[in-house]
This record gives sequence, C-alpha cells and structure tokens, in this order.
Amino acid sequence: MTTGQDRAAQPDTDPQDEEPLPTIAEQMADQLGGWRGLVESSIPVVVFVVANIIGELRPAVIASIAVAVLIAGLRLTQRRPIRHAVNGLFGVGVGAAIAWRTGDERDFYLPGILYGIGYGIALLISAAIRQPLVGWIWSVLVAKGRSEWRTDPKLVRTFTQLTVLWGVVWLAKVGVQAGLYLAHQDTALGVARLALGYPPYALLLLITVWTVRRVTRESPPAPLPSA
Repeated sequence: MTTGQDRAAQPDTDPQDEEPLPTIAEQMADQLGGWRGLVESSIPVVVFVVANIIGELRPAVIASIAVAVLIAGLRLTQRRPIRHAVNGLFGVGVGAAIAWRTGDERDFYLPGILYGIGYGIALLISAAIRQPLVGWIWSVLVAKGRSEWRTDPKLVRTFTQLTVLWGVVWLAKVGVQAGLYLAHQDTALGVARLALGYPPYALLLLITVWTVRRVTRESPPAPLPSA
C-alpha cells in the first residue's frame, strides 16, 4: 500500500511527457478532416463549377451555398466536428457573395487567391525573421503547446526550411490560379482550385511530419530549464 510519504517522495511527472505523439497518418487525418472532410470540403466547389457550366452564375452560387450549409448542418446533427465544414462554408460564402455582386463567375475564386497570396507571404516573412510559422503551428497542433524546438538550432533551421517550402509551394499554387483568373479561364480556374487544393497540402504535411520526426530522433531538443 502506498503511503502519503511514499507518494510525496515520488518525482512529479508531466503526463504530456508520457504521451506519444500522434502517428503521421493520425496527424494528416486530423488536419485534412479525413477522407470525409476532403470530400465534403470539395463538394460545394464541384457543385459551383458544374452548375455554372450547365446553367447561369446565380443558380450556381445558390446551389454551392445550399450544399455547403447542408453539409455543415448534417455534421452538426450527427455531432461530428464541423471545423472543416465551417471553414468551407466561410470560403464558399465569401466567394459567392463577391461573384453575386459583380456578376462575374471567376470572382467566386478571388478570395481563395487573395488568401493564398497572404499565407505565402506570411510564411516567407516568418522564415526570414527566424520565427518560422511551421514551427509554431507544430507546437500548437502536434507538440501540445510546447516549443522546445526553439532551443535546438538544428530544429529551428529545419522548421525555417520547411516554412520556406510551404511559402514557395503556396505562392506557386496561387500563382497558377491567379494566371487563370486574369486570363478569364473560368472553368479551368475551377478545375485548378480543386486539383491544387488538398493534394499539395497533403504532400506538404507528409514531408513536414516525416522531416521533423527524423530530425527529432537524430537530435532531440534540450529540455527547457525548470522554473
């Protein structure tokens, strides 16, 4: 039987230190919302592209918004996480509102293009000032708020390089869409939005998780000094 003295003598342990990090598959599934999240987030855009090809702009806008709301409502009634559905609804809603106002179908994709430019620039700036966003996002989403990587120059360098990679790919992806937008290639723009959406994102996630795990195994970060 353990006495109060024995318990007092036992060293305090942090439960977070004993919890293994999620596997690569688990981390990717969480960030992408699984196969269901991938499909559901793409459906409103597919509906808009198809409806706009066979009909007119405003019915296509209404159809895409209705589908996005339906997906979010279905997830809510099933008590499933709605983060990805809400994000998709917001993105579709903003683009639909702009396209409805201007009457130009390509404006449906304009918010995504502008967001992508902003993300890419922010990533590159954070790498330039040695505060790589990928590292901080890793701390929040994977490392349960811990930021020991800041004490390891090798990990700081790794996260900086990964942040540059994310920034360059993001800007290249949005550059293709911007070119199609300026060329008034509306249908091609919709196809590019789908093709350049989750596939590059999934590949970047895979590269990031694999690289950080490999570097961490080779050179584990030094623990932060205790208070």
